[in-house]
Amino acid sequence: MSEEGLKNLRDQLDKIDNDLLELINKRMDIVYQVGVVKAHSGGSIYRPEREKQIIERLTKMNEGRLNKSAIEALFLEIFAISRNIELPENIAFLGPEGSFTHQAAETRFGAMSSYLPIGSIKGVFREVNTKKARFGVVPIENSSNGIVSDTINCLTKYNLKIIAEVILDIHHTLATTCDRVKDIKRIYSKDIAFEQCRKFLENVGLDEVEHIPVESTTKAAKYALKEKGSAAICSHVGAKLYNLPILFENIEDKDNNRTRFFIVSDFENAKSGNDKTSILVKFENKKGILVEFLTDFDKAGVNLTKIKSHIIEGHSIFFIDFDGHKEDEHIQKIFDKYKDNIKFLGSYVKEADDI
Repeated sequence: MSEEGLKNLRDQLDKIDNDLLELINKRMDIVYQVGVVKAHSGGSIYRPEREKQIIERLTKMNEGRLNKSAIEALFLEIFAISRNIELPENIAFLGPEGSFTHQAAETRFGAMSSYLPIGSIKGVFREVNTKKARFGVVPIENSSNGIVSDTINCLTKYNLKIIAEVILDIHHTLATTCDRVKDIKRIYSKDIAFEQCRKFLENVGLDEVEHIPVESTTKAAKYALKEKGSAAICSHVGAKLYNLPILFENIEDKDNNRTRFFIVSDFENAKSGNDKTSILVKFENKKGILVEFLTDFDKAGVNLTKIKSHIIEGHSIFFIDFDGHKEDEHIQKIFDKYKDNIKFLGSYVKEADDI
């Protein structure tokens, strides 16, 4: 292509960029007007069900080169910028910075939001409950290690609502300043990460070096950067945070390692048309009561996607997920029948059946 032809294409790109800027600013002007209305009515700024509807609509009408993932990534960032124009957001997450929970938070709230790393799941709930943070992001379960009990405990104690779920593929890296594997004398990471990468460590001969457990994979990267002969099993984001060179990517033993996160806040979602609901259920020690409860869901045609039992303060409770929204008529009947047994946790846009 000639220089003149290349210049013509670049001129076209410049014009499109100019048009995009003008259109996005027009969108932000309307967003601001919507924010004023919501401020008077007390409505919530973050509406996951509305965002989902927009992305689905745009995906269906799309005839260009963008796939659904690209459309979602582009517009989730625009949505996040829009919300921050309406009202700057504080998002508390189970820290530290660079953790997988931080990564999950950024997939929904973008780069412009203010993130608060908190050292415990209880601390995240407390920050949202006292309104120091507008939203909280916490892990609820991992495909390899099951339900996170601390999150269940906090859902029991606090009256916050689940407003969204995020499903994140978990990938680990081996990051180090060492150029060769044989130069690595010790590895820092979380206990769970060592277990998830056990076969890899055996295969490359690192199962016999010193394994040092630390509170987070991000802290592991920090230690590995400072200490000669050290390495870290950490996320790509954690290694990047400390500019720690990555020696191996995706070292986890299972390629389907996923973690599910909840976003919690102080409001409830409207219907999206593709919802999931989470509840906690507690029964007295009465023979057959659980079977009767589950049978009522079956008769109503409700698809239960998860049932997990937990012991809290000596009492057995059940964490249950099912398809549908709290306001669906057939679900309301079950809620009315078992109103003394059910704690409603939230209805939210369904991202996956299970992990």
